[in-house]
Amino acid sequence: MGRMFGTNGVRGVVNQDMNIKLAMQMGKAVGVVFPGTAAIATDTRVSADMLRTAVSAGLMSVGCDVVFLGAIPTPALQYYVKTNDSIACGIMITASHNPPEFNGIKVVAPDGTEASKEQESAIEDKYDEIIPEVPWNMVGGYRFVPGADDAYVDAVVSKLDVEAIRAANLTVVLDCANGAAFHTSPLLLKKLGVRAITINGNPQGEFPGHPSEPTADNLADLCKMVVDTHADLGIAHDGDADRCVFVDSNGTYVPGDKTLAILAKGIVMANGGGEVVTPVATSSVVDDTVKSVKGTVVRTAVGSPIVARKMMDDGGVFGGEENGGLIFPDHQYCRDGAMAIGRMLECIIRNGPLNFQLAALPIYYTEKRKMECPNDLKDAVMKFLESHATIKNKDKTDGLKLVSRDFWVLARPSGTEPIFRIYVESKDKEKAIKNADKYQKMVESFLSSA
Repeated sequence: MGRMFGTNGVRGVVNQDMNIKLAMQMGKAVGVVFPGTAAIATDTRVSADMLRTAVSAGLMSVGCDVVFLGAIPTPALQYYVKTNDSIACGIMITASHNPPEFNGIKVVAPDGTEASKEQESAIEDKYDEIIPEVPWNMVGGYRFVPGADDAYVDAVVSKLDVEAIRAANLTVVLDCANGAAFHTSPLLLKKLGVRAITINGNPQGEFPGHPSEPTADNLADLCKMVVDTHADLGIAHDGDADRCVFVDSNGTYVPGDKTLAILAKGIVMANGGGEVVTPVATSSVVDDTVKSVKGTVVRTAVGSPIVARKMMDDGGVFGGEENGGLIFPDHQYCRDGAMAIGRMLECIIRNGPLNFQLAALPIYYTEKRKMECPNDLKDAVMKFLESHATIKNKDKTDGLKLVSRDFWVLARPSGTEPIFRIYVESKDKEKAIKNADKYQKMVESFLSSA
């Protein structure tokens, strides 16, 4: 079998490529690579219990004990694994931002980080083997352990300036996307003394409020409610609440790379410099902002585990992705939606309303396009684009990034979906649109003739 893990776990359509046979075998493979007690949690998807029990059965069949933590955010599971020495690994049943018919499996290493590429490869190797099961009297046990979500919230609160946040008397509108943040984020805001108006706060695996990816198109209700309620901030999560995006007090959606730039500036200044780590797809606004306060930016391939491990290796002070996934190393080396809320609240208290901070950023225009692309054609598309590229400055850190004097374009296949993505950025809006159109047409033309 080819590589199963994408940029964030194994994902697929439920009862098609993501089925109980795969889930059980994946549980067995994880149990062999990480023997001992496994912690498992889910988001709110309809298929969560089916896949959770199948993975658990696989784990127990090879002698692992399983503790089930409930429907909680991915970073809450990661914090539990990180802070419990008796836990050998974690498994999160989630497809993050994917549509409700999808589900997936993320593996968490003993240190609370997402499994490394080497660990994922070891699991894939075992998956392809016939894995023997233990004798009847060595089968693992299963139990539910409550409270991991509350402990996680308490840990986030302990890192924040609670008194300052309370004194600010803030009002926010919180969109939980009917996902895993339904308990943790309202609880966090309550503990911080923030008035929270919650929408899509009930856990529903069909995501009836809107699709689970927190994009501008999906958050129109949130933007309107921020204005209607005169709130200081809008907050939105994805399905498993490891990501967080914001809406300013004018009801304007804030792209994730601008959030990254604003928070990075404050963190670098507080540290007297430091390294910020982010993938090749992130806007140059991060580079300009970080460099203005004597920090440095390091680029990686796309994927939060890659960013996190680069931060660990280099001692990075902050990191994250343009999709709202932010990593705070003083808390844990993973994307953390709840900590992002807390740090943004501190940021607007110290540095002024979010819209004012946004106005001070350099202006770049980014065009993002995505096209359906069968997984077996992704490599062919990449070879086609490289062979037809006229721009000589090529960066192959992840996909193909072509850097011109006044714009850059990044072409890369999705690591989690049958999709091909095009990113173009320029200080000239028309140039960004023109080149996004150009490269999109190139991809579509190739696919139509393939």
